[in-house]
Amino acid sequence: MMSWSDLAAGTLARQFPAEVEPGDVAGLLAAVGPIQSQTARSVFIGMAARLPGVTRAQLSAAYESSAIVRGSTLRGTVHTSSAALHPLLEVATRLGQRALWSRTLKPSETTLEQIWASIEDFARNGWRTPAELAEHLLGWLAAHDPAAAPAFAGTSGRYFAFGHGGLLRRPVQGDWSGQGAPEYRTAAAVLGDDNRRTAALAAPDEALDALFRHQLAAAGPLSRHDLAWWSGLGLTRVDAALARLDLSAEPGPDGRLYHDLPDAPPPARLAGVHLLPEFDALFCAFDPAGRRRFVDPAHYQVLWKQQNGMLLAPVLLDERLRGHWRMQGSGRTRSVEVTLFAGTRDLEDHELVAPLVALELALGVSVAEVRLNHEV
Repeated sequence: MMSWSDLAAGTLARQFPAEVEPGDVAGLLAAVGPIQSQTARSVFIGMAARLPGVTRAQLSAAYESSAIVRGSTLRGTVHTSSAALHPLLEVATRLGQRALWSRTLKPSETTLEQIWASIEDFARNGWRTPAELAEHLLGWLAAHDPAAAPAFAGTSGRYFAFGHGGLLRRPVQGDWSGQGAPEYRTAAAVLGDDNRRTAALAAPDEALDALFRHQLAAAGPLSRHDLAWWSGLGLTRVDAALARLDLSAEPGPDGRLYHDLPDAPPPARLAGVHLLPEFDALFCAFDPAGRRRFVDPAHYQVLWKQQNGMLLAPVLLDERLRGHWRMQGSGRTRSVEVTLFAGTRDLEDHELVAPLVALELALGVSVAEVRLNHEV
């Protein structure tokens, strides 16, 4: 039976790969999988923790060249992925969000595929704001499906104009690490070659198999519950994919079966301190009940703000999430406050030097002050 420590060691071998070349943003993202990034800086912070020395300019250039792309995909949330993976994420998003779209738009004479195609046609030749996309969607439904009764209006319904996975997102102005207003364009128009996307949409089972294999390579071993939560798909569909895949499986400490690739890398140790972003994969790649591989239950309640669905940025210390941190200030000069959970060992001053330097380079800031606290 695998222990929580065994599961964590398996994941760390993949989430902190040693073979990625310095500065290879797209290569690292292809290895570690999509980064949840409704907080735009999460990608920059997550990359700093895993690819020390990567710069803000390198990360921005990867976005500008579309080597990495941002869009609303898994579970309807914003993720950044490699360009090659996006078609598979789109398939999972269409399947996982289908019931919500049907329940909300209530189409009568049209299909969701037709609705999604109309949105993609509208955003094919230029970038569109959420307001423009929402106006188009409501106008298209009025013209083509007057019996539909969409249960949204105004800003609360804008998600239904861009959240099916077929669009990419960029900031209207400002930096990719900022929280500026977004605009959207059809993924196929940005990425050019549509063959991969067409093949994925035509064979969704094969696309899901490839997506789950990729996720196992990025964060495994994983239970069926982990894959279901991460992808936004139901257990029935996950089980069908697992039955098709040639995987190994071992029982875990919670009685669940944990699946993995036959050629999975050996477990790895990861000493020291890493400052992770909100919604990091070491937290969000797993079903809530399976997050004990990296965080104790009592600490989980601190990191996860369930009243608003937000997370504190966690501190990875000696292979466990043992605290949280935040950056304060504006402009280039910032301060950092690190708070460790009660009972955690003391940090030596030198242990924070490398993580802070990596953070400075990735965000293009200078850290002038560091405060270290222990919770009582």
